Amino acid sequence: MGQIQQFLPFILMFVVIYFFMIRPQQKKIKQEKEFEAGLKVGDKIITKSGFHGKIAELTDTSAVIETMSGKLKIERSAISLELTAALNKKS
Repeated sequence: MGQIQQFLPFILMFVVIYFFMIRPQQKKIKQEKEFEAGLKVGDKIITKSGFHGKIAELTDTSAVIETMSGKLKIERSAISLELTAALNKKS
C-alpha cells in the first residue's frame, strides 16, 4: 500500500498533463485534418503566412490559390483553419 501512495502524485501529474496538454492538441490536429479534407475549389482562404486567395485547383497534398497578383501553389497544411474561419464568418 505504501508503494502505491509514493507513485500516486506521479500518476496524478500525468493525468493532469494529459487532459490539459496532450488531449487538446490531439483534438486540434484532428480538426485541422478534417478542415483540409473539406476544402473545395472556390473556397476563400487565408494561409498561415497571410496570403488571401480563392482555391483554383486541389490535389492530395497541395492547392493552387488565385490571388490578386496571380496563382500560387501551396501545401494544404499551409491553409490556416482559424484565419479562414474568421474570413468566412465576416462574409
